[in-house]
Amino acid sequence: MNPTESWVKSFPGTRPLYLMVAFKIAPALSTGNVCVLKPSEIAPLTSQKMASLINEAGFPPGVVNIINGYGHTVGAAISSHPKIAKIAFTGSTLTGRKIQEASARSNLKVVSLELGGKSPNIIFEDADFEQAVKWAVVGIYTSAGQSCMAGSRIFVQESIYDKFVEAFRKAAEARKTYTGNPFDQATQQGPQVSQIQFDRVMSYIDSAKTEGATISTGGQRHGNEGFFIQPTIITDCKPEMKVVREEIFGPVAVVIKFKTEEGKYLLTVYLNAGGVFTENNSRAVRVSHALQGGSIFVNCYGSIDPSLPFGGYKQSGIGREMGEYALETYTQVKAVHVNLSLKI
Repeated sequence: MNPTESWVKSFPGTRPLYLMVAFKIAPALSTGNVCVLKPSEIAPLTSQKMASLINEAGFPPGVVNIINGYGHTVGAAISSHPKIAKIAFTGSTLTGRKIQEASARSNLKVVSLELGGKSPNIIFEDADFEQAVKWAVVGIYTSAGQSCMAGSRIFVQESIYDKFVEAFRKAAEARKTYTGNPFDQATQQGPQVSQIQFDRVMSYIDSAKTEGATISTGGQRHGNEGFFIQPTIITDCKPEMKVVREEIFGPVAVVIKFKTEEGKYLLTVYLNAGGVFTENNSRAVRVSHALQGGSIFVNCYGSIDPSLPFGGYKQSGIGREMGEYALETYTQVKAVHVNLSLKI
């Protein structure tokens, strides 16, 4: 099994949601805190299953508390509650701003935010071409593109651009998108999470057409039921286009041609992650340092390690999850000065 296949098969069904719950409660509990978990109102079932596992494991009552509800009621109450000392949030940048505002107005609770992304995946002409194509598919189409670190802006050096677009298109079209049983292990891509998100993704595709971009493949609903969208590739993109600048949060990749490593193709207000594909080790290190993102993947994409910190730069968030860095935001440092011999 090659690395791409093992990474894809490690995240079937709802497993990413279990991981997100673990990313939050593990450091909180390991540092001696109790916690309140509010899942998204449109994806609550994974947390309910986690609650049953927590009870089965014998956690003391009241250590982990799961509350369902809407963000504007339950989420707002948590954000402004005077007895809550810390909030860790994963979601949109807009909601992240509201949580910070609520913290400022209440008790100045510590806030860590894991927010949106528009991550670049940069493929140089000296990359392992077949692996670059496979990892590009993983980077954007895993979880139907509903990932903060999705490699949604794919920059390809001009000498291999046409070849890459053709190979990437064939790989996208070969992807199995089912409107049937989501637990079928053959399913590679599921639906968008809601009608609102489905409509939002489709509106971005429409804007690309209006602004003069080319839909190389996809761009349509898949099937007649549910919120399934075909794996989509958009080419002939310009920097000012909405699909290049804004997070789409769907199975939509924009492929952009570049000439040299020194180009200004790296700039964005979001930078959660980034990918660099090259066989030149010096270039890999150089570009990785230039990318202002929390997780940079070299010759792979999205293969996070729980021992390493995860989080974004700029409007992609504040603070880090996973690894030792995650413990810092769940603890307070105290200095106790004891006078043993000093007299005045």
